[in-house]
Amino acid sequence: QVQLVESGGGLVQAGGSLRLSCAASGRTFSRYGMGWFRQAPGKERVFVATITWSGSSTDYADSVKGRFTISRDNAKNTVILQMNNLKPEDTALYYCAGAIGSSGYRNSGMYPYWGQGTQVTVSS
Repeated sequence: QVQLVESGGGLVQAGGSLRLSCAASGRTFSRYGMGWFRQAPGKERVFVATITWSGSSTDYADSVKGRFTISRDNAKNTVILQMNNLKPEDTALYYCAGAIGSSGYRNSGMYPYWGQGTQVTVSS
């Protein structure tokens, strides 16, 4: 049974930083791509960032490019989302997701495994 557990969310002022972590268990973590998505109140869940199985390739939504960094530690079965220069529009519930294959994907349909989410709130 695959489990993904996010942590690191919280309340931060605009311009601040947060570091989200996702701990994975239940399958061979290093074989699969991982992603982060977010859902703001009243809106659909959208892609934020993704990373391939090895960490050699990443992809970001335009709205976070240059501010967020996704990384992974396959020895610790962990994926990280470092968020800098946060803006009020980054306020959302952030989800970690485990991909169906080894690549990184923007399409949420390529992720069969999801965490429960961690709340990020950015005040102006």
